[in-house]
Amino acid sequence: MVTLKISGLHGQLLLDIASYARRGPGRRDRLTSSELALIARTVRRTPEVMVKVLSKDSNNLRSVARHVNYIGRYGQLGLETDDGGHVQGRGAGQALLADWDLDLDAHRRDAELSPAQGSAPKLVHKVMLSMPPGTPPKGVLSAARAFAREEFALKHRYALVLHTDEPHPHVHLIVKAVSEQGERLNISKATLRAWRAEFARHLRDQGIAANATERAIRGQTRTRKLDGIYRASQRGDSSHMRARAAIVASEVLKGSLRTETGKATLLETRKEVERGWQTLSEILVKEDRESLATEVRRFAAHLSPPHTDKELLAEALLARKRSRWVGDAPLR
Repeated sequence: MVTLKISGLHGQLLLDIASYARRGPGRRDRLTSSELALIARTVRRTPEVMVKVLSKDSNNLRSVARHVNYIGRYGQLGLETDDGGHVQGRGAGQALLADWDLDLDAHRRDAELSPAQGSAPKLVHKVMLSMPPGTPPKGVLSAARAFAREEFALKHRYALVLHTDEPHPHVHLIVKAVSEQGERLNISKATLRAWRAEFARHLRDQGIAANATERAIRGQTRTRKLDGIYRASQRGDSSHMRARAAIVASEVLKGSLRTETGKATLLETRKEVERGWQTLSEILVKEDRESLATEVRRFAAHLSPPHTDKELLAEALLARKRSRWVGDAPLR
């Protein structure tokens, strides 16, 4: 059975759409103020935060230094550190490695590894905290600063920097994987859910409307990599992406797009989400919150159709084909 949860402060369960769809004996029918606020933000489509962990090249010193130099724009931007200092300059990466004693961590880690253990554990975690275009950058930075302080201060060393060179303001946060107490930070899906909720809370503290819910509950697909797949296939950056896009394009041209095995799961998930929203609307009516119940029903009725990545890629390819045709057509 699919479990769809909306998590709140420190990952605590605020709302479980799936369980509302499967109400049974002893099910709590009263909604708390936190749940009501979360429901309202969701159905009113409050901007969603993004918290992403960049997993590549986090386990060797050279790559970590290169990443620090990159997010510091090779000396143009200064990184704020957990101790209130700043690191800036073309040698910022090496300076941070030395300050955090990452060379000692790497030596200790490599000495403990056996040949059968596979790849080396990470030295750092590279996190990106982002909001949609139009969000005040200073507010994003302040929220990210507060988030990092509450999550990692006096435990894990960290540094952060704001980027505004893209439409969506975002903060790059680099966190030392091993704490000052020798404990390793492991990031799970539950961790990411909790981090998203906390980052959204800090944004709201800054007066910025922000929400953190799961995509399925909002009627969205599992990934947002479709444009990336298309661009990679165009650039030739990925043979896998090129091959996938080519297969989908071939099936589209033949008019016979093959159904993916995950389609049935998507449809079942959608049914459960819709049942959950329906049950919530009924509870809201019982609590004399007819206005919010109406918003919930309207929201559930306008969820985007559930599509697999393959179906969405096919739609994107067709849309680009139509766009090119319109662009080449003579103006009248």
